[in-house]
Amino acid sequence: MTITATAQRWSHGYAFFLAATASAVGLGNVWKFPYILGQNGGGAFLAVYLGCIVLIGIPIMMAEVMIGRRGRRSPGYAAREVARESGAHDLWQLVGWLGLFSAFLIMSFYVVITGWAFSYVHKAATGAFVGADGDQVAGVFAAMTASPAEMLAWSTLAVTLAFGIVALGLRQGLERWLHVLMPVLLVLLLTALASAWWIGDVRQAMDFLLRPDFSALTSHGVLIAVGHAFFTMTLASGVLMMFGAYLPQHTSIGRTAIGVALADTAVALIAGLAIFPIVFGFGLDPAEGPGLMFQTLPLALAAVPAGVLLTTLFFATLSLAAFSTMITNVQAFVHLFHERLHASRVLAVLVCGGAVWLLSLASVFSFSGAAWTRLDITLLGREIPTLYHAIEHVAINLLLPLGGLLIAVFAGWIVHTRVARDELALAPFAFTIWRFVLRYVAPIGLGALLLNLAGWI
Repeated sequence: MTITATAQRWSHGYAFFLAATASAVGLGNVWKFPYILGQNGGGAFLAVYLGCIVLIGIPIMMAEVMIGRRGRRSPGYAAREVARESGAHDLWQLVGWLGLFSAFLIMSFYVVITGWAFSYVHKAATGAFVGADGDQVAGVFAAMTASPAEMLAWSTLAVTLAFGIVALGLRQGLERWLHVLMPVLLVLLLTALASAWWIGDVRQAMDFLLRPDFSALTSHGVLIAVGHAFFTMTLASGVLMMFGAYLPQHTSIGRTAIGVALADTAVALIAGLAIFPIVFGFGLDPAEGPGLMFQTLPLALAAVPAGVLLTTLFFATLSLAAFSTMITNVQAFVHLFHERLHASRVLAVLVCGGAVWLLSLASVFSFSGAAWTRLDITLLGREIPTLYHAIEHVAINLLLPLGGLLIAVFAGWIVHTRVARDELALAPFAFTIWRFVLRYVAPIGLGALLLNLAGWI
């Protein structure tokens, strides 16, 4: 079957910026970034993370978008077209297919955690945390994760809403909704920031975030920074290639990639500045881990004046950040199904949404302790108790870095120089720097990450 180039385009470059930013600004920023920052020395980790964004994140984002725009197809087919134009083997299309597979695995548990956030908006708004002590707040979280029915209800809502928006089409669905959701998310973030500065310890939070303590940063923490840069910017997940296929030819890939990286980093910092004043103001542990968001913060916020409103605000922000990432990621699945089989958009949405929902059951029942999800194995140097942990570990810690390594090698060594120059339109010096990073810097960093995963370094 012949695969033709997509005729769909963003209405303008700003729409691509919104979509790429929405894809990057999600749970990785608002939920995960604050606690891994707390676990790895605060400001020292932040400095390394920013270095990873500049030295690895932006160049690989540019490479992904370049491949997508040059190929004008779904990620696998786009990479195949660019490989053929460069005189390379069709097997390089793996660069695109691996990314889509990674995104599919990630979305299967991402929708469940998004469902948690939706659930907590309802719980907070109805006063579930008012007057609760630590054990009671922990009990709310335990009761939710022990109930497959509750998790299924909220994750099904998340899947239905996300795929429903995508069903409306690129411009009438995804693009139109992003023009609404992203400004609302920014307002919520800034409101959460102001609230945290009102009730929390701003001085100690700023000191923790911005004063580097490199003695607290280990080599493992450096590799975590590399991995998180990939996760939060949705690199190597096929999404940016897909969005590149919609990008107008006159839009600058370099300037747009830098803008997305700045917006993503700004949101991560705002999230940290909105959470850590509360952490320090109430004597919480900044290295507590995932429980910080769903157990400790509700306890702290519920104890202050307007606690119901503040707790609801924080979880509405988390929900919107997660949902914005969902709708951008699932667009790539629907487009592929529609492109490859020429199915109607509605059928593509039903099939892809059903597939994500079915795989999400593995995470739902892993969290609730179902016996059939138990694995209790060691995989790639990590203890894997359940199916959820296996999916999460393989997708984020193995497939994303591996996909990034392949993209760097493909764009840096395989793609013809003429092709890259045509698409990027960079000044000669800037192009030389970009190519050098993809050929040497990114492979070394990502190779070290994979070697560490294998236990060899």
